[in-house]
Amino acid sequence: MKLLFVTDLHGSRWKYDRLFEAAKEFQANVVINGGDMLPKSGEPFKQDEFITDYLDNHFARFNSAGIYYLCYPGNDDLRIFDKKLEETCNKYSFVVCLAQRKFEVGGYEFVGMNRVVDYPFRLKDRCRMDTDDYTFQEQFGTGLLSTPGGWQEIDDWFTHAKKLPTIEKELERLVRPRNMTKSVYVLHMPPSGLGLDKCYYGAEVGSKAIYNFLNKYQPKLSLHGHIHESPEVTGRWYAKLGRTICIQPGQLDEFTYVTIDLSTMKFDRVREHHNKEQRS
Repeated sequence: MKLLFVTDLHGSRWKYDRLFEAAKEFQANVVINGGDMLPKSGEPFKQDEFITDYLDNHFARFNSAGIYYLCYPGNDDLRIFDKKLEETCNKYSFVVCLAQRKFEVGGYEFVGMNRVVDYPFRLKDRCRMDTDDYTFQEQFGTGLLSTPGGWQEIDDWFTHAKKLPTIEKELERLVRPRNMTKSVYVLHMPPSGLGLDKCYYGAEVGSKAIYNFLNKYQPKLSLHGHIHESPEVTGRWYAKLGRTICIQPGQLDEFTYVTIDLSTMKFDRVREHHNKEQRS
């Protein structure tokens, strides 16, 4: 079983175009797009146009090629467009929206979760406290939730967030694989403590709850994103946590992805820019 994992494309059409070619070249059985799929720049309330004008055809190409495509929206993808994304996925038998779901293919079970630990930024559609004793970061303004009518401002975000399930509880709610040794968790948020979560300014912002969950249940593989620059800051894009391999490829100017052979657990990180490749 051959996987190609990419994350945080934020609507970059040339990267999406290259993704299909890379998947064919690698002869991937499954492509996993780990969140933040839609354009971040411009007018966020037009993100649905990217689903209609681009992703629909993008999915169709994978479907025609018989390559499974597992994906979900991330923290910068407005929650109000989740239904449109899911309906678009559902048009194709090989395309699966994996948010808070399990999907089995080739004897492996894939489990997705796209909640993130709260951050200073205002968009809070997918934000949660990490654990019950989580300490909030200083905020850049009032919290915002997307609604069909525009932004809903949350004056007291901390009180609001305390009413939501924590990341710890969200993980425990997920449907469990039958066999952890043949499972792949796709968690947009990286775990703490492994060098996969470091920002440019030095803060390590990963999830203790995700670390504890992976350490306890020991799936075969976990795939993460969210902190685009972390691999360049720490020099680490994968780590071992007991028997679990945790991968966080990052995503900056180059098109960055990881190829994985689940049978041998051989994996490579590929960065492509201006027709040049670098492997690490």
